[in-house]
Amino acid sequence: MGDLRSFPRGGLAVIVGAGGAIGQALSARLAADKSFGKVAGFSRTSTTALDVTSEGDVAAAAELVDAIGLPLRLVVDATGFLHGEEMSPEKSWRQIDARHMAHAFAVNAIGPALLMKHLLPRLAPDGKSVFATLSAKVGSIGDNRLGGWYSYRASKAALNQIVRTAAIELRRRAPESIAVALHPGTVASALSAPFGKGGLEVRSPSLAAAQLLTVIDGFTAAASGGFFDYRGEALPW
Repeated sequence: MGDLRSFPRGGLAVIVGAGGAIGQALSARLAADKSFGKVAGFSRTSTTALDVTSEGDVAAAAELVDAIGLPLRLVVDATGFLHGEEMSPEKSWRQIDARHMAHAFAVNAIGPALLMKHLLPRLAPDGKSVFATLSAKVGSIGDNRLGGWYSYRASKAALNQIVRTAAIELRRRAPESIAVALHPGTVASALSAPFGKGGLEVRSPSLAAAQLLTVIDGFTAAASGGFFDYRGEALPW
């Protein structure tokens, strides 16, 4: 992958969730890209620890972004929760658990909303800037034909609505800025490992990162508020 040519050069790119498979791959590719003056990565284990469920952590990361002193051109939120902590995707409504659902919403919807609260106002007001958050095709209500996965589906659907709403407000402040939800596809990672099925296209984190950045590079302001897959195709709500 070459330079991200649609961005003004010399700005700041931020990856949230930089410790995960996709986040690491995005950080590596952006660090090698000549379009950005600096790439800052945040995760729960980074020097400035960032847990998206903590607004204090998000605010501290935003202050560090200010201290770097470069125009904020790109934010990619690569965080997400599907399973763990003895929680697995529900196969039936009988398995719905309030604690599981609350945690899914905290990580998949409320956390990204906090990132938007603190980072959207910091996007460079002139020229192209992008806030992209990783959603999931299973969060599409229109595309839901299999059922199950109540917490994950609903929390990602909520994320899509938050992105859509924030994009409307962002457009009033910075017409060239873009807020989008992206479906990365099935990527070889700890998140997807237990759920691989025969026939699924499972892509490497490096390939997924390259495809996502290519899609981001192609966005114009008209894409803001949209929900797209890793090929740049619009997905149904």
